Amino acid sequence: MQRKAVRQRRRVLPGIAMLTALTAGLTGLTGCTSGSGDGSDTDSKAGDSSPAPAPAGKYRSLPAPCKAADGKRLKAMLPTGDSLTDEQRAQLYAGVADTSYDGDRHVGCRWTAQTPEETRLLSVGFERVVSYDRTLTSDDDKAHQVYVRRLTDAHLPFPGPTTSPTPSTAASSGAPVASTPPPPAGQSPSPGAGSPSAPPPELGSRVLEGLGTEAYIEDKLSAAGASAAQARTVRIVFRTSNVIVTVEYSVQPALPGTVPSSPETQDKARQLTQALVERFNE
Repeated sequence: MQRKAVRQRRRVLPGIAMLTALTAGLTGLTGCTSGSGDGSDTDSKAGDSSPAPAPAGKYRSLPAPCKAADGKRLKAMLPTGDSLTDEQRAQLYAGVADTSYDGDRHVGCRWTAQTPEETRLLSVGFERVVSYDRTLTSDDDKAHQVYVRRLTDAHLPFPGPTTSPTPSTAASSGAPVASTPPPPAGQSPSPGAGSPSAPPPELGSRVLEGLGTEAYIEDKLSAAGASAAQARTVRIVFRTSNVIVTVEYSVQPALPGTVPSSPETQDKARQLTQALVERFNE
């Protein structure tokens, strides 16, 4: 009997050992498969995590530059002689478009008006700036970089805290000049001091506030001798989102010794520029 029981135990034990080994193998295979799946899923998510591109600029196209200014404003900025026919006058105010190979990126228009007293030139240019890698720089930021380069080329300081201008530089920069203190008691004021008939200071080139996102103005007189007329050119550049607009207005007198008025020339250019800002904001 004992020998029979031993033989039966010998037959059962190998079967239990085989079943145990098979179960352990299946468990290990399942664990490896599960672990491999989790790692692959994690790696996949980590590989797909990339920064979202910056939003595109507000403007996807540009307006027609030769229709940027209305007829009434053009007539005020570009007076003509009576010798022109209605057809010639209409052609003058229609403007001449600049050559452009990409109308959605860079367009412009020019006007010229002549009278016996002077010649006036006007140009308007639109540039839409696009960032080719918006994961690094948005269209607006790229346009800001272009604007800053132009501001630097105009030799104007970037807006920010500055020291108070000296009286000698304030007139040329457009900053207000401090009033002259009253003379001591018993001393007469210097001739012309505070005289209401004194000519106003030149407005000069400067950064402008409240015109688009950022803007500046250049005001320059052409170099000429004392007996020659001097042409005044006012250029205003402003940015709105990813578009940079340039308005240039020039007055060239025919009479020697004549100097165009800075306030009047700037005022006309600023009125047109303000109308363009409003048009882009529509």
